[in-house]
Amino acid sequence: MKVIPQLLVGSALFLGTACGTANTSMSAGSTSGSSTGTSTSMDAASGASSSGTTSGTATGASSGTTGGGSTGGTSVMVGSGSTENNSGLASTGGAAGAADPTAFMATFSTMQDPTFLMTAASSNLLEIQMGQMAVQKSTNADVKKFGQMMVDHHTKATQELKTVAAPLGVTLPQTMMPVHQAMADRLMNKTGKAFDEDYMDAMEMAHKMDVAMFEVKSKGAQTPAVQSFATKALPMLRSHHTMADQIEKKVD
Repeated sequence: MKVIPQLLVGSALFLGTACGTANTSMSAGSTSGSSTGTSTSMDAASGASSSGTTSGTATGASSGTTGGGSTGGTSVMVGSGSTENNSGLASTGGAAGAADPTAFMATFSTMQDPTFLMTAASSNLLEIQMGQMAVQKSTNADVKKFGQMMVDHHTKATQELKTVAAPLGVTLPQTMMPVHQAMADRLMNKTGKAFDEDYMDAMEMAHKMDVAMFEVKSKGAQTPAVQSFATKALPMLRSHHTMADQIEKKVD
């Protein structure tokens, strides 16, 4: 009879231990599951946040790059992705633009006095060099005479230009600007009638540019000395342009 109570007590202990083990296992599983779920949820949220930040940054960077890259150096960035045209850079961007007389003339209205003086010096170099070519290569008396006049008048104009530029601290160029050099280059291999025609065409264009540029400065130079110089030179330049037009019609 004593055996039965002992068996009952043992069974009760065994069941209690089993239940305790099951509860511990379930608790651990529940904790693990909850932890995993929480971790997964946090990771997902973190990932979404990271993704959103990355996406936003990439989009902004891409937009900024596109805004800057599409302007090719002729615009400056203003604000977020917008651009503002820089007319000074746009008018002379690239070698082709720098050698285009029409594009070059478009810069005259905003040209500063130092740039004007250097451009006038370059134009003098062109007209002296091309005048010397006309004297040497042309067989037409009118063309040769015009060429010599260009050498004489623009040599004198260069000396007057130096007296204006020096007090302003402007160093005049010793070589031609691209727009003038391109005009001279086109004559290098020309001879005979072809030379005469192209030379007089070039003189028409060169003096058209000069007159337009000097007219702007005669009315709106930043310094009185520059304005006086431009005003004084205009009659001679206009006369040269008229003569070039008349001779050009004869040699065509």
